[in-house]
Amino acid sequence: MAPLFAALWVLGAVCLLVWVLSLITREYSWVDRIWSVIPLVYVWIFAASAGFSDLRLNLMATVVTLWGARLTFNFSRKGGYARGGEDYRWAILRKRMPPAAYQVFNLFFITIYQNIILFLIAMPAFMAYEHRATPFGWADIALLALFLAFLVGETVADQQQWDFHQWKKAETAAGREARPRFLQTGLFRFSRHPNFFFEQAQWWVFFLIGSVAAGTVLQWTAAGAILLTLLFIGSTVFTESISASRYPEYADYKKRTSALVPWFPRKTNADVPVPAAN
Repeated sequence: MAPLFAALWVLGAVCLLVWVLSLITREYSWVDRIWSVIPLVYVWIFAASAGFSDLRLNLMATVVTLWGARLTFNFSRKGGYARGGEDYRWAILRKRMPPAAYQVFNLFFITIYQNIILFLIAMPAFMAYEHRATPFGWADIALLALFLAFLVGETVADQQQWDFHQWKKAETAAGREARPRFLQTGLFRFSRHPNFFFEQAQWWVFFLIGSVAAGTVLQWTAAGAILLTLLFIGSTVFTESISASRYPEYADYKKRTSALVPWFPRKTNADVPVPAAN
């Protein structure tokens, strides 16, 4: 249990640090800034506690490190680590909430709840640590390969989003109105939030790897993937409410495109040909 207690100490320290920094700087994206790092710390704690001798744990730590490196790069190039790099949604939410209520929200949701999620999504590594006697097998290989496939999917989705917004900035700088006003091509033709889908899918797969070690999916570590999914549901609803208020044409995109799981676009009234008048 020693590595679990070590991870809990990290959780407590990070919660305190993030909360204090938010109060000092009046920026509320400190959890975002450590999001790609803290799960790595938890998973490597368990790998190190096994003396780096357990293949399953070492590979779990490796794929989570790749996940963290990708997310860190993407967050950095969008200016997330720079001063003033706060998530735009928090500024909108602050306008909708009384100051005292927002500070309660900051403590319990932004700081504590999200850090608990980061702790829990890494806990399948604890299952692997506790069941090191379970042989590494084909199920582990298949799930690790699936994790990497979802990682590639998220990388592609983020790159498509980055390219679109760079093009949109260039059009605006040139004095032209960008059309379309939001991304609807590539993976975003099949899902309104493919990056959200791939992110959640990776952590469900990570949970399954821990379950293979434990010999059953009936594990409390499912709480991490469940809470992460709930977080993304809330984030998706909030983000889409903003998009719908900015872009009237978003309603049609919403009708024809799957919200999360990539799927073929549905036909809408705009796609149905109108018969020619006699």
